[in-house]
Amino acid sequence: MTLDAVIDAVRSAASAARPLRIRGGGSKDFYGQVPVGELLDTRSLAGIVAYEPSELVISVRGGTPLAEVEAALAGAGQMLPFEPPHFGTGATVGGAIAAGLAGPRRAASNGYCGAVRDFVLGVKLIDGRGDLLAFGGQVMKNVAGYDVSRMLAGSLGTLGVIAEVSLKVLPQPLAASTLKLGIRDAAQAIEKLNFWGAQPLPLTASAYCDGDLCLRLEGAHAAVDAAARRLGGEQVEAAQATSYWTGVREHSDAFFAGAAPLWRLSLPSTAVPLDLPGAQLIEWGGALRWLKSDAPAAQIRKAALQAGGHATLFRASDALRGQAGVFTPLEPVLARIHARLKATFDPQGIFNRGRMYAEF
Repeated sequence: MTLDAVIDAVRSAASAARPLRIRGGGSKDFYGQVPVGELLDTRSLAGIVAYEPSELVISVRGGTPLAEVEAALAGAGQMLPFEPPHFGTGATVGGAIAAGLAGPRRAASNGYCGAVRDFVLGVKLIDGRGDLLAFGGQVMKNVAGYDVSRMLAGSLGTLGVIAEVSLKVLPQPLAASTLKLGIRDAAQAIEKLNFWGAQPLPLTASAYCDGDLCLRLEGAHAAVDAAARRLGGEQVEAAQATSYWTGVREHSDAFFAGAAPLWRLSLPSTAVPLDLPGAQLIEWGGALRWLKSDAPAAQIRKAALQAGGHATLFRASDALRGQAGVFTPLEPVLARIHARLKATFDPQGIFNRGRMYAEF
């Protein structure tokens, strides 16, 4: 399907107010409310449009496989700084942006950090009228439409079809080392992570579970070596370390196995461990807590709110997603803002209807 064909499909659906389910590789169909509508496959909108390594910018079409982009960047010694999870072999760049999910590097303390939106420079978007809109550009200085481009990160395709996106990239670190430390409990791990996070250490990932704290150091050889000596612990062999961080990012690690609902708790990094039933894995220096629990949604969301954060039902059965809702209910003011944005970009409400919230 060409770009013109996709635009025609959107216009046809808009004229009939017929819902469309935007889908690339389908690797993140589990995320959000159960998808509805006629399938609009974006994988034909594929290919790298422009890539100049010296400019640290790559422009690609939305249906381009994420693995293809990462391979091209790796060939030039570069990477996507937000370390997006694939959750399947068919993951696309547009899906990664729409999901807005970042990997273990999200909370790094040495300049390699940032959310997905922080690296989106520009987009070409097919809106709900079938118009092709351009926002932002290929440089940080081009601020026209910059915030609109960033806003699409995490929108789950509810605002339009990402036809093309320009992303800022960064050089791969020169050196890497993973350390494993035995830590008595989660409270002690959180305390140490927040202390180290305020120090000039090349920390680019952390994960605590069941008494083991793993730290990833990346950067210049001298900085990594000095930090490793300072922090101590057991040095993990390189291949094993790569496998571990991939497992954390892709949820193939043993922690994520099982049928229990998986919750994603976004909290202040200093928040004390939440007293909730189930197993927890702590990432991002304490700011991200993965919880496997059968506890009621209301109990989990109340605990997260009292700690200053919120809870998302990340993986669960279709029935539970429909019953409990995936995302924390919006306050009235935020709900009105969401509704206005949806009406502006998708007046007929055809894109991924109900994927985030039932009302839009």
